[in-house]
Amino acid sequence: MLASTCYLSTWKRFVQEGVLDPARLNKRIQESWHRCKDVEVDPYLTKGRHILSEKELLLRKNQSSSFLEAAEPHMKRMKEAFQELGMMALLIDSEGYVLSLNGNRKIIAEASKINFIEGVKWTEDEVGTNAIGTALQTKEAVLVSGTEHYSIASHQWSCSAVPVHDPEGSILGVLDVSCPVQTAHPYMLGVVASVSQAIEQELRIQSSYREMELIRQCMDLLEMNPHLVVCSPNGKILAMGQALRRRSANLAGLNIAETVHYGLVNEKQMAIHNEEKRILGYCVSLVPEQYSSAWQGAKTAADLTFVFPGETGRSTSFQQTIEEIRRVALSSLSVYISGETGTGKELVARAIHDNSPRKNGPFIGVNCGALSAELLESELFGYEPGAFTGAKKQGTVGKFRQADGGTIFLDEIGEIPPAMQVALLRVLQEKKVTPVGGTKEIPADFRVICATHQDLGQLVQKGLFRKDLFYRLHVYPLAVPALRDRKEDIPDLIRYYCEKQGLVLNLTDHMMDTLMAYDWPGNIRELFNVMERLQVLPEIEMNTGQLKRLLRPLDPQDNTCIPSNESTALTFRDQVERNVIMDALKKTKGNVTLAAKLCEIPRSTFYKKIHKYGL
Repeated sequence: MLASTCYLSTWKRFVQEGVLDPARLNKRIQESWHRCKDVEVDPYLTKGRHILSEKELLLRKNQSSSFLEAAEPHMKRMKEAFQELGMMALLIDSEGYVLSLNGNRKIIAEASKINFIEGVKWTEDEVGTNAIGTALQTKEAVLVSGTEHYSIASHQWSCSAVPVHDPEGSILGVLDVSCPVQTAHPYMLGVVASVSQAIEQELRIQSSYREMELIRQCMDLLEMNPHLVVCSPNGKILAMGQALRRRSANLAGLNIAETVHYGLVNEKQMAIHNEEKRILGYCVSLVPEQYSSAWQGAKTAADLTFVFPGETGRSTSFQQTIEEIRRVALSSLSVYISGETGTGKELVARAIHDNSPRKNGPFIGVNCGALSAELLESELFGYEPGAFTGAKKQGTVGKFRQADGGTIFLDEIGEIPPAMQVALLRVLQEKKVTPVGGTKEIPADFRVICATHQDLGQLVQKGLFRKDLFYRLHVYPLAVPALRDRKEDIPDLIRYYCEKQGLVLNLTDHMMDTLMAYDWPGNIRELFNVMERLQVLPEIEMNTGQLKRLLRPLDPQDNTCIPSNESTALTFRDQVERNVIMDALKKTKGNVTLAAKLCEIPRSTFYKKIHKYGL
């Protein structure tokens, strides 16, 4: 029997009083308990709550097929031992859903009493501290026994879990072995770790075989097309044609999305399948940008003029963004726009469309974060007549088909639920849409632009966003700078807003200085919001003090973003520094970027000093 280091009294005192004796509990368990308390997990939970339907479970198994196939022979080999020892083994995906379990039938039956079954979600947020959820959270091997579990549902169990990684190092899921506390074995965690390593080795072997099969199938194509590259499903370049090898030997091992930095454009892409119809990878035709058909066609068009639906300003940072818009608009690449909320990502997306060969086609925008999973599916793919209760009699075509011949803009793509990610990936790969309730695939010709204020790379690392979908969308990354990084554009943005709204705002020099010194956490959206509020003020109240009140941050006690007019005594060194900064701003006519370079200090530091000295 493996004795738990945690006593019931320790657990009771923590859940009732929030008091914990560090000497009585493993550090990882302590940290987990505190996380559970912070998110208000119910310590008196008696069973798992979130269980997938059969259809949802099958979908997740298909998503994790390589993981399950690599683990299957090892699970079979251990099955008899698990039976004799009174244990069960579970395979869990990267989001904490149990995909399979086998072992002692009696133990499996006992586990079912707490809903520890296939399809259940067994994360820390769902059921508190447990080996599976804590292993996913910490990315480490974890043993949790008895009352070390946060919820009483698992107090009679001892569980050992180890993360399983794919060949690129991302967590595919978790291998867990569980049994009643009284039959636990001290070497259980070591056995699980050993099997986990064996599964990872099997995954590496399978990946190598698939890559060799992919290259073998593409050898003739590589000989015929010197501009071809072969890449894995996640976008890693494995082989390339002769022309590209001569141009740059550095492409091998890169991701296909990175080739834009070498002046290459994705002209064509073709999926390569194995005998089981699974995608092995892709053949992609890459040509220098100046030779691409889209680039040449657009360059010879008589009406080639750049259109931007907002104000471009004069800052170096946003002019670089404009130049990137010009460049990528002429291609057929998928574009991934990142930037803080309020920076104008949709305007950038529309500018790409308006300056592309598809400009005469529709521009269809969808806010993925504003719709539930059910609504998002029918919104994107449409539905057949009578597909569900409340459906329109005539059905709908969906946004992808509405965007046929044009561009679809998927805003807040990081909010799309996991089940929808699979369907979206298929549509992007095949360029065919199956409406909800339908069986027929309908072709659609569209370009995809997506945007988010989140870091999709981090979501992939956390297992919240599919890696293959990420690389399908993250072909040409385009970052939109925050307003604090382009403050020299503020006067132009104010002028643009006033012209558009037909307003006349009499801003004094002091008021403009206040606007220039503010940090603008809400970016351009916040600037226009302030302009809207200013226009309703009587002219007599249009002063710097009133403006500062409008600029007050969300926390009324926090005025760090607002420059102070209070006269404070400066040291001799501060006075010299203030004079140098003022002189630099005068020489550059208020251009903060140039002034910072003139002073040889980082721009972010320069802004802080402007704020410090109330300039």
